[in-house]
Formats: sequence, structure tokens, C-alpha cells
Amino acid sequence: MAEKVTIARPYAKAVFALACEREKLAQWSEFLGIAAGIVSDGRVADLLNSPRVTSAELADLIIDLCADRADELAGNFIRVLAQYRRLNVLPEVVSLFEALRAEYENSVDVSLISALPVSQAQQDKIAAALRKRLGRDVRLHCEIDESLIGGAVIRAGDLVIDGSLSGRLARLATELTH
Repeated sequence: MAEKVTIARPYAKAVFALACEREKLAQWSEFLGIAAGIVSDGRVADLLNSPRVTSAELADLIIDLCADRADELAGNFIRVLAQYRRLNVLPEVVSLFEALRAEYENSVDVSLISALPVSQAQQDKIAAALRKRLGRDVRLHCEIDESLIGGAVIRAGDLVIDGSLSGRLARLATELTH
């Protein structure tokens, strides 16, 4: 995994610089996400390692599957990755690109995973508290995971706040066994 991130980093930085220069961060973010999804598909992933498929054919396939999202620069980016057999690092490129974008926009994506649905008022209150704590704009993404039993888990980058009942029970079990 670390090797893929190392390989992906210069590509992510280059495409981020290009997206900033052209003021098209959102478009590139969308395109990269779609392209990464395509190369992550098992059928396409098998082709990435096939000696029977040329790099040009791989690039054309991905560009065609991206349909109207791939302009000339995006197509050239895919061709460069294909030429150097780096299409498999596209998911890491996306992750690094999104991190650079979040830093640039002074924002952070936050996952709120709860056992029950969270009302809009509660979401607003949590987002405001996190905005104050992190000093950044917060994009809150809510998910429901009934296995938490109760409470919620908040993830913002490296920060994890586990206020779930299952998390508390796990901590209690750890304390009792040590």
C-alpha cells in the first residue's frame, strides 16, 4: 500500500496543480473518482495486468467509459498513467488529490456513523462543533450502522471520536481483561 501511495503522489500533485491552474477542482475530482472506480472494477483490473492488452487500448477503454467527463487533458492524464503502467494507482491518486483539495479549500470531510438516523438539527450542531474544534469548513457525511447499538462514531482524517455503545463496551472489556 505504501508503495502505491509513493508512486501515486507525484501524479496527484501534478493533476492537482493543473486543476488549480484551470480552476476545475470539482471537475477533476469527479473525473478521477469515476476513473478510479473503473480501474477498481474486477474486470478492468484483470486487464491492467494482461500482456495481451496494450497501454493505448487500456487508456482508450477508460476514456470511453468516462464518457463526457474526460476532456482532452483528462484523456492525456489517463494515457500517461497507462503508458507507464500506473493505472492501478488511480485510487491512491484520488485519495491524495482529495486531501490536497481539502487542504487548499480549508475543509475536511467528516463521517458521522450512527446507530439511528441523525436529525438535521443534530447534524448542524455536530458540524458547528467540529468546525470550531478543527478550524475548517466541515462536509458532514452521515451513515447508519445498526451494529453500533447506540451512539455514534465521528471520523475526520486521523481524528476518531467513538461515542458508540459498542465502542464503550469494547473499552470496558479491554479494561476488565488487563
